[in-house]
Amino acid sequence: MKSGDSTYIWQAGDWPGWRYDLVALAEPLAGVSRAQGLLLGRLADIGLALRNQASLAALTEDVVKTSEIEGERLDAESVRSSIARRLGVDIGALAPQDRHVEGVVELVLDATANCHDALTLERLFAWHAALFPTGYSGLSPIRIGAFRDDAHGPMQVVSGPVGRQRVHFEAPPASRLAPEMARFLAWVNGDTRDHPLLKAGLGHLWLVTLHPFDDGNGRLARAVGDLLLARADGSPQRFYSLSAQIQRARRDYYEILERTQKGSLDVTEWLKWFLDNLAMAVDAAQRTLDAVLAKARFWQRWAATPLNERQLKLLNRLLDGFEGKLNSSKWAAIAKCSPDSALRDINDLLARGLLRKSAAGGRSTSYELAE
Repeated sequence: MKSGDSTYIWQAGDWPGWRYDLVALAEPLAGVSRAQGLLLGRLADIGLALRNQASLAALTEDVVKTSEIEGERLDAESVRSSIARRLGVDIGALAPQDRHVEGVVELVLDATANCHDALTLERLFAWHAALFPTGYSGLSPIRIGAFRDDAHGPMQVVSGPVGRQRVHFEAPPASRLAPEMARFLAWVNGDTRDHPLLKAGLGHLWLVTLHPFDDGNGRLARAVGDLLLARADGSPQRFYSLSAQIQRARRDYYEILERTQKGSLDVTEWLKWFLDNLAMAVDAAQRTLDAVLAKARFWQRWAATPLNERQLKLLNRLLDGFEGKLNSSKWAAIAKCSPDSALRDINDLLARGLLRKSAAGGRSTSYELAE
């Protein structure tokens, strides 16, 4: 496995002297500002309860997607339940607690809800420990709450089969991490001349380039970016998820990172990509808000209709975006009831007009919301 003759940005003589063309970034910065203004304007016109629901939806998506980028799938219901418990948002029955889910949720909420607190080494180590509560990444033991030591060679980002692996990036030696991280944290917590949104993009890039831990560097870099975005917004309450947008553009994300980390310290291209995707994340939040408002209208309409706990649970699952097709067997499994009870629940909702049979074909009948 060879890293070739590539020179990485951390090897530059003037590292970390970030440079960028502010004129070239003026338009994407204005685009993000417009998108944020439209979203915040809508949020100002709805009540606190609906704003909390919109924030819950955004945070749930952020936790799920930041893990999904790394190939790890978390149970969305467990994530949503964990966040609702911490925010004091009533979502009905809460899912059982999962130690790993709880750790990722604690990280994301601390990064955003406590965005104005100083980012310290101890806080970063606590985030890292929360990501790996067992001390293992998969089957491999890793150093928790401590810098990597490069005992098995330099930290490299690779892909491909063993023996024919391609090196996408090689991080700075472990011996440099203490002074490098001290400089990074001083920059995060200090006043700089960078636009706050650009600072979020730079912070994300800087930490993922240092790659200070055995694992979890991508998630921690996105958490630092979220902390700086929350500071830029002037609000710890989150209504959009950049991680969800990065997951949608995952291939582009890794390609732009590799080009940037093998390029010069002029990071205009990376910052433009960051701002363009941030604008798309804010636009996606408009659709999330549409769904929150539609859910509120749905329950206003059916508020006087008597429903059992199983029906309430499954209708809320549909309203929150049920993945796949809902049939009677899935209903029974999710509601933890017999197939006969599931069918009675469904037929009752069909008769009342809350559900209808899906037009999509298949071997079994599936159901969807009538509205």
